[in-house]
Amino acid sequence: MDQEEIVRRALDTHPCYNEEAHHKFARMHLPVAPKCNIQCNYCNRRYDCSNESRPGVTSEVLSPRQAVDKVKFVLEKIPNLTVLGIAGPGDPLANEETFETLRLIKEEYPELTSCISTNGLMLPKRAQELYDLGVRFLTVTMNAATPDVGEQIYGSVIWEGHKLSGRKAAERLIENQKDGIRMCAKLGMVVKVNIVMVPGINDAQIPELVSEVKRLGAYIINILPLIPVAGTKFENRRAPTPSERKKMMDLCSADARMMRHCRQCRADAIGLLGNDRSSEFVHIGNCAAGCGPSKERIANMTIENPDEEEVLVAVATTDGKDVDSGFGNAKMFRIYASDGKTVRFIRDVKAIADSPVAGQEHRDRISSTADLLEGCKAVAVSEIGHMPEKILLSKGIAVVIARTDADTAAAEAAAAVLQ
Repeated sequence: MDQEEIVRRALDTHPCYNEEAHHKFARMHLPVAPKCNIQCNYCNRRYDCSNESRPGVTSEVLSPRQAVDKVKFVLEKIPNLTVLGIAGPGDPLANEETFETLRLIKEEYPELTSCISTNGLMLPKRAQELYDLGVRFLTVTMNAATPDVGEQIYGSVIWEGHKLSGRKAAERLIENQKDGIRMCAKLGMVVKVNIVMVPGINDAQIPELVSEVKRLGAYIINILPLIPVAGTKFENRRAPTPSERKKMMDLCSADARMMRHCRQCRADAIGLLGNDRSSEFVHIGNCAAGCGPSKERIANMTIENPDEEEVLVAVATTDGKDVDSGFGNAKMFRIYASDGKTVRFIRDVKAIADSPVAGQEHRDRISSTADLLEGCKAVAVSEIGHMPEKILLSKGIAVVIARTDADTAAAEAAAAVLQ
C-alpha cells in the first residue's frame, strides 16, 4: 500500500479532519509537552485542572513512557480509538518529549494515527523529523497573515535563544508558519490550520489568511472563536458571536474546506469529540501500570522559567486577584514570570489540602507546599510564621509580605529578588 492510500484510509477515521468520522472514532491527546516558545495574548496554560475545557488545559503532564503506557489502558475501554495526538499543553515542537513519544508510538502502536498540533515556530526545522516518525496529520495555529496584525496577538517569541517581541516576533513566527505549512504539505502531510477569530483585531484579515494557507497546501481550515481567559491580555475582549463565526466560515468556504465540528479540546482530551472522557483516566498511574505522576511531580515538571532574563515568583491568594492569604493557609498560589519591568501570569498551583495546624504533620505539609513552588525565587504572602519562613528560605525562596493585588505583589516580589 503506497503512502497516499495509507493517508486516505487514515483520513476516513480521523475525527478532526473528517466530520463523518467524529461520530464513530475517538482520539486521545497525550499531554507530554508543557513548554511553550511563544506567548499568545489569549493563552493561559493550566495544569492539574479538571473543570475547564479548552486548549492548554490538562489534569496531568506525563512522561513519554507514561503516556504510551496509558494508551494501552484507554484502548481497553475505548476500542474505537484511532488517533493519538500531541497538542500541548505547551507547544509540542518545543519539547523533546514529543519526539520520544512519537518514537514509542511508532514502535508500539503503528496501527494508530499520529497527529501533532503546533504554533508552527519550529516547524521548518522539524518537519522532516515529524514525517520520519510517522506523523501524517498536522495542525498549525496561525492567527495573522501580516506582522501588523500578528504583533497585536502575540506577546513574545523565543527563537534561537533570543526573546523577540512586537513586530519582530510576529515577523519571525509568520514566516516560519508559512514555510512550515508549505514543507509539510509537500512532504505529504494533511495540514489543518486553526485560526482564532478575535473581533476587532484579526477578523477583517481572516479571508486573506485562509486564501494564503490554502495556497501553501492546507487541506482544511478551522476558524475558532476567541475564549476570553482570566489572567491573559485578552481576558476582557469579547468572543465572536456564533452568527459572526458562521458568517466568516461561510465566506471563507468559497476558498477552502471548513471544519465546523471542532470542540476546542483540552490537551488531555480522550474519546469522541462530543464526549470527552478524559476525567475517567486522570492519574491512572496510581494503579499497577504506573502511568501517572503525583500532583507534586506535575508541579515540578511544569513550573519553568521560559526566559533567562526572567524570574518566577508566587503569590498566595484565594480569589486570584489579591494577596489575601498567609503561606500556611493559602488555597492556591499564582505563578508569575518577571524581568523586573513587566510581569506575566504563568499558571495557578493548588495548595495541599488542610492538615493539623501543629506538630510534625503540619510541618510536613508546609514543607510539601514549599516544594510545589520549586523554581520560584520568591513568594508574596499576607503573613507568615517563623517555621514556614525558615523552610522557604532553606529552599532558596525569599518571602515578601504584601497586602495588595496579585499582579502588583508579583512585581514587588520580583523586584526584591532582582535587586
